[in-house]
Amino acid sequence: MSHRDAPTGFSPRHVAGLVREAVPPMHPGGRPVVAAVALAAGAARALTGRGTGLAVLATAATAAFFRSPRRVPPPRTGVVLAAADGTVATVSQVPPPPELGLPATPVPRVSVFLSVLDVHVQRVPVDGRVVAVEYRPGVFLSADLDKASEDNERNAVLLETADGARVGVVQIAGLLARRIVCDLVPGREVAAGETYGLIRFGSRVDVYLPEGSRVEVAVGQRTIGGETVLAALPGTG
Repeated sequence: MSHRDAPTGFSPRHVAGLVREAVPPMHPGGRPVVAAVALAAGAARALTGRGTGLAVLATAATAAFFRSPRRVPPPRTGVVLAAADGTVATVSQVPPPPELGLPATPVPRVSVFLSVLDVHVQRVPVDGRVVAVEYRPGVFLSADLDKASEDNERNAVLLETADGARVGVVQIAGLLARRIVCDLVPGREVAAGETYGLIRFGSRVDVYLPEGSRVEVAVGQRTIGGETVLAALPGTG
């Protein structure tokens, strides 16, 4: 068979497309960290003459931590999507944190715990507008503890849908986390599923729902950020 008759599926462009699909891009917030790890590993290799394999492994593992895979939101309206990959740690009724500016009455909260192996970018849970973004310093307790929602360093975002429903999403630093990144600003229009920030290393993300929302996940369930439906908003059939 001549070169012209070769299957088009093996063209360089097709292969490159397959590689791009298999290897997710990296969040920009991770690039300085990956670069620092690569430089440190390279310096150690230059000084000792050994450790090439370990250097490559450390750099690749760090890059994988900051991966930002493509996600496709489900074709449903009136729902709140998971803001993060991880495991549902708690489903409860609690007052929202004061920085969200919501009434201090208990509302449904779904907390998702992210291990160091999970994708650590966060995604917008609903279509709407950013009402407020508030950062709060704090301690670095293990993110799987309930007290982490109140005591740990965190960044809160309040969103409002076109129907007036308000949803709060809070990025919470964990035991190993030392940096929260949030790209949102008040007034910005956002779409459900789009990436808006990340937390470096083990952490937690809390989503506060309007009263009357119907929670559709259970404790222990795995979530996929931007795809898993956490809850249906009030008035949704």
